[in-house]
Amino acid sequence: MTEAVIEFKDTTIFQGDVPVVNNLTLTLNKGEFVYLLGKTGSGKSSLLKTIYGDLTLKQGYAEVCGFKLHQIKRKEVPFLRRKLGIVFQDFQLLSDRTVFENLRFVMKATGWKDEAKIKNRVKDVLAKVGLETKEQVMPFKLSGGEQQRISIARALINEPEVILADEPTGNLDPETSEGIMKLLFEISKQGRCVLFATHDLLMYSKFPARTLLCENGHIADSLAVK
Repeated sequence: MTEAVIEFKDTTIFQGDVPVVNNLTLTLNKGEFVYLLGKTGSGKSSLLKTIYGDLTLKQGYAEVCGFKLHQIKRKEVPFLRRKLGIVFQDFQLLSDRTVFENLRFVMKATGWKDEAKIKNRVKDVLAKVGLETKEQVMPFKLSGGEQQRISIARALINEPEVILADEPTGNLDPETSEGIMKLLFEISKQGRCVLFATHDLLMYSKFPARTLLCENGHIADSLAVK
């Protein structure tokens, strides 16, 4: 049975007073890998920002990981974000502290208190991304691909139901990008929904999957075309 983790019904997404995505009806399920394609300004970022509660939903119905976005209060947004893991193009690691301290910082900020549990969880997520030996390394001593793997480990810390990957291979060479793609596909097979925003059509052609195309104020779903 499929289990929905993201659902939009008759939704219009606004930037200020301007509608950028119109009449969106969409369901994403647990364990799916889904591409989000579109040019700059097509609405990709607005959709992602709506999902993680940065843009207020003014029209329509949307539910993400059990949170109704059309009703959500500002004080509830941090709890929504604990259900999400976000991977950015530019890694956003803290350059003045080790890999372990980067991950610990996020954990403390999201309510972890027990230091033994923090250490065990850090070891666990670093093992998942193949970097268990890099705990005490400073980020600037890592390659771009390794830094992106650390940011994926950070996104996995709180056992999220959804991973939002925003151009995660944009700063990486093709071979390194392929490794990151394989890792994210593996994560989706373990039961998480991965929404992968990209311009990189080469990766898309190598790793085909369901696709959402942002264009002319609408999002077309490849599932609906079949």
